[in-house]
Amino acid sequence: MELRPPSASDELDRYRRFLTILARVHLDPRLMGKLDASDIVQQTLLEAHLQREQFRGTTEGERAAWLRRILTHNLADELRALRTAKRDIGRERNLCDALDRSSARLDALLAAEQTSPSMPMQRDEQAVALADALVQLPDAQRDAIVLQFWHGWSLKQIAEHMEKTPVAVAGLLKRGLKRLRELTPPAQ
Repeated sequence: MELRPPSASDELDRYRRFLTILARVHLDPRLMGKLDASDIVQQTLLEAHLQREQFRGTTEGERAAWLRRILTHNLADELRALRTAKRDIGRERNLCDALDRSSARLDALLAAEQTSPSMPMQRDEQAVALADALVQLPDAQRDAIVLQFWHGWSLKQIAEHMEKTPVAVAGLLKRGLKRLRELTPPAQ
C-alpha cells in the first residue's frame, strides 16, 4: 500500500469538528430543527477548498482563523435566509465577534493558566483540540456544556430544554468537564 501525502481537502477536514462546535455554539438551540450545523460546516469546507490559493497563513492557528471567517459568513447567510431579512452588516460583524470570543472560550473552558508569549498564536490550535475532545463526549454532556458555557443558560433552563432535573444536568456538566480535562493535553 502506497502512502500518499495529505490532500488539501484532508488538511481542511481536520478542522471539521472545530467548525462544527463553533457553528452549534452560535446557532440558537431553538433553531436546530431549521438549520443544520454540519451542512453549514460542509459548505465552509467546500468554499475553503475552492479558495485555498487565497490562504496566506503558515500556521494551524492562522488556518483556523481563516476557516472561522468563512464560517462566520456562511452562518450569517443562513440566518439571513431563514429570517428573510435584509442584509445587516452590523449583525454579521456581531456574529464574527461572537465567533472570535467563542473560539477564545473553547480553551478557557479548561481553565488552563497560561503566560506564554506565544499564547495568542496557540489559541486557535488549542480550540481545535478542544473541539475534537468535545465531540467525543456523550451528546447530553456536550449539549449541557454548550448551553451553559456558550449560551449562558442556567441549570434550570438547561434542565427544561433537555427534559431532565437540574441535579441531573449538574451531573452531566461535572462528568463532561472532567472528561474534557482528560481528553485535552495540557496547554504548553
